[in-house]
Amino acid sequence: MPPRTARALLLLSAAFALFGGGFWLHAVLLTPRAGSPTPGARAPGGAEALQSAFVAVADHVRPAVVHIGTIQVARPRRPPAVPGPFADDPAFKDFFDQFFGRRGARPEEFHRPGLGSGVIIDRRGYVLTNHHVVRGADGVTVRLSSKQEFRGRIVGTDTKTDLAVIRFEPTAAPTVATLGDSDALRVGEWAIAIGNPFGLDQTVTVGVVSATGRSDVGIATYENFIQTDASINPGNSGGPLVNLRGEVIGINTAIVATGQGIGFAIPVNMVKRVLAQLIDRGKVTRGWLGIAMEPLTPELVQSLGLADARGALVTRVERGGPAAAAGLQPSDVVVTFDGTPVGDYRHLQRLSAEADVGKRVTLEIVRKRERRTVAVTVAEAPDRGLPEGPPARRPR
Repeated sequence: MPPRTARALLLLSAAFALFGGGFWLHAVLLTPRAGSPTPGARAPGGAEALQSAFVAVADHVRPAVVHIGTIQVARPRRPPAVPGPFADDPAFKDFFDQFFGRRGARPEEFHRPGLGSGVIIDRRGYVLTNHHVVRGADGVTVRLSSKQEFRGRIVGTDTKTDLAVIRFEPTAAPTVATLGDSDALRVGEWAIAIGNPFGLDQTVTVGVVSATGRSDVGIATYENFIQTDASINPGNSGGPLVNLRGEVIGINTAIVATGQGIGFAIPVNMVKRVLAQLIDRGKVTRGWLGIAMEPLTPELVQSLGLADARGALVTRVERGGPAAAAGLQPSDVVVTFDGTPVGDYRHLQRLSAEADVGKRVTLEIVRKRERRTVAVTVAEAPDRGLPEGPPARRPR
């Protein structure tokens, strides 16, 4: 064999050896070992488990969420008579009637539709929603997730918490939502909003609990809102905010229109305190002290000799009210209510409202830098009385 041919065969054999070795090395490095996860494998307890939790909550709660439609009947006001010196002129009268309708004729009615959401809380057909969803409604319809529609009636409303209960007559046992414990919420927990934004039924959005105990929002008299960044839009009002266990933790109520991802829900524990009264009596009876209050500013804390800004400053005492009978005075600072430390004036407002009418409670106050206790008998709050706090900011 010529030397040139031998060298060519040797080089060709070396090339084949290198090529085969490369395939072997590729197989060794990329073949998964026993027990090792393969690419694309679903790791239990990871993102797939979280996704499954969201799906399970949606499947469990959505059948309990309803579409609430309302109708307001509006009748245009007709001027009482043809005005001016031409009242007896037939031509002017015909012209006037052409625009406003003939006198004695029944004025045309305009039906103004509205929409919102609600959540079924009782197998008898009781639905929880917002007061502003059904305010002024002449007719209410309830549409289930199955698309069945029922006529609803307003059972009770409470403007001070913006809550309402309506009822429909189900033909079969409806799905009922479970009410959770909003006092156990922690900032950062998952929050899932379900409702009918812009009429898009059964919409599910996900976020977190951004904050708790939000007040001074300007929506209701008694405010202790859950703040969430789960998307809430017009039509979501009255729908549930739920946790990953599928329990209702709040009722979606409002958004900051100029912001993004800032929504508010009424805590479900506040709902529980008024729910029975709304169903049984159609209204809510609250306790009342008969005082007006203001928050404690740093300047007031310093001038009143307080250790911190916790408590509520009494600015006025209603004559003949429970506080006046107990001897409370303007400039007193209430620091505890029946043993519960008072965080701020909103907190005292809620504590007194939730107290049983006729109950005798002990207030610890600071007066002229001295602590003392005062016993007050809680009275029933009048429909209109002394405002308990400073003017609220305008709703947004």
